[in-house]
This record gives sequence, structure tokens and C-alpha cells, in this order.
Amino acid sequence: MPSAKRPEHFRFRLDHHSGVPVYRQIIDQVNGGIAAGALVCGDQLPTVRQLAVDLSVNPNTVIRAYRELEIRGILDTQQGTGTFISTKKVGRDENERQRRLNQLIDEFMSRAGAAGFTVEDLIERLQESQLIAGKKRR
Repeated sequence: MPSAKRPEHFRFRLDHHSGVPVYRQIIDQVNGGIAAGALVCGDQLPTVRQLAVDLSVNPNTVIRAYRELEIRGILDTQQGTGTFISTKKVGRDENERQRRLNQLIDEFMSRAGAAGFTVEDLIERLQESQLIAGKKRR
């Protein structure tokens, strides 16, 4: 049985300007928290009601995110006990990896466009960054 440990160092935050649906942001933050080590197996997440209040969103939005994470084997929900980070190891498949990359690119391009940058500006800067990173590795 998972512990009732709540990660005090992990907080959900929404970006209402990103264009990413709220349920998707919750999913991505749980996945990111696991990848960063901020969430570990057995950690308890807030209840649906509590997270909905904390984020000022409809509880159905949180339910949708938690349900999707459960289907993927990332969360375990135990009736009357809570929702926990699963003890099962779940690998990200290539489709999920590509979906996440596309989401990041879309978000990045949207924000850059809103700030007045063109795709060409972004490509040029990314290429410069790649050259700089390559020189640092030598």
C-alpha cells in the first residue's frame, strides 16, 4: 500500500496563456514532476476537489487528467484513501514523446510569435545555440 506522504515541494501551476488545455497541463506537470524526481512512487496527490479548488478549475477537469494518468499506469487511485504516484515503472512510448515535443514546439512558436519573432528568427537562434552547445562540449 502506498504511503500517505504528500510532496510539499511540488505545486501545480497553470498557465492560462499557453493555449494548452488545463487537463493537459496537469498531466504534463505530473509527468514532469516524476521525471524531475519531485514526485516519486507512493507520493499522494491532492484530492480531485482540493486540486480543483487550488487551481480554480472545474473538478471534471481534474478527474479527466487523473483518469488519463491512471489509464497510463502513472497514478493509482484507491477509493477512500487517495490518489498516489504508481509503484509501476511506466516508460514513455515514442508516440507520447513526439506528442510532447510537438506540444512544446507549438507553445514555443505561439509565445515567440506573440512577442514579434518569426519562425526564421527562432531557427537562426536555435542553430546558434546548437553551435555554442557543441563548442562547450569539446
